[in-house]
Amino acid sequence: MPLPIGHAAIGFATHSFCNGNESSCGRWKVLLGILILSNLPDVDVVLGIVFIGNGNVFHRGPTHSLIFALIGGFLASEVWRLWSQLPKFSFRICFLPILSHILADSVFTSFPISFFWPITVNWNAGYSGLGDVLNLLIFGHYRDGKIIIGCASLVLLHRILMALGILRSDQKLKSVSSLGTDPIKGNLQ
Repeated sequence: MPLPIGHAAIGFATHSFCNGNESSCGRWKVLLGILILSNLPDVDVVLGIVFIGNGNVFHRGPTHSLIFALIGGFLASEVWRLWSQLPKFSFRICFLPILSHILADSVFTSFPISFFWPITVNWNAGYSGLGDVLNLLIFGHYRDGKIIIGCASLVLLHRILMALGILRSDQKLKSVSSLGTDPIKGNLQ
């Protein structure tokens, strides 16, 4: 089961793949945004602890669904657009880290998620109180080592392939087409 650091690594890798050559490592607001978005589906654990005293009571329910990723991505992109202190994140940049969390939970855990909620609903069984959650957060991150190494390796491979020209960045194509030129013919549109 990926913990917040593992989900953040997957979210950063997703963001890196979507942004081509543009590195966000030096921009702390972008990193913080990706960290928050890639862990947003686990707000259900916080809600469970606050309202019921059990972090598992709502876990992997509606917040681990495609609908949540779509709505969360839209709302986050609107907040990023309206709040001038934040970098401008498109819907895609907000949606993909949330979706990466949901997909990672479906791949790396044996518990089902509610991907097609409200058609299917799966809840986590068992009890996980505040002490259990804090213990896991503080001492359980060694489990995410393989995820972090895997994500870093994929990002590095992606950057090398782009530097060698084997992969092309869609950002380059967008910047050329935004100038009003046809990238194939080389003339103005």
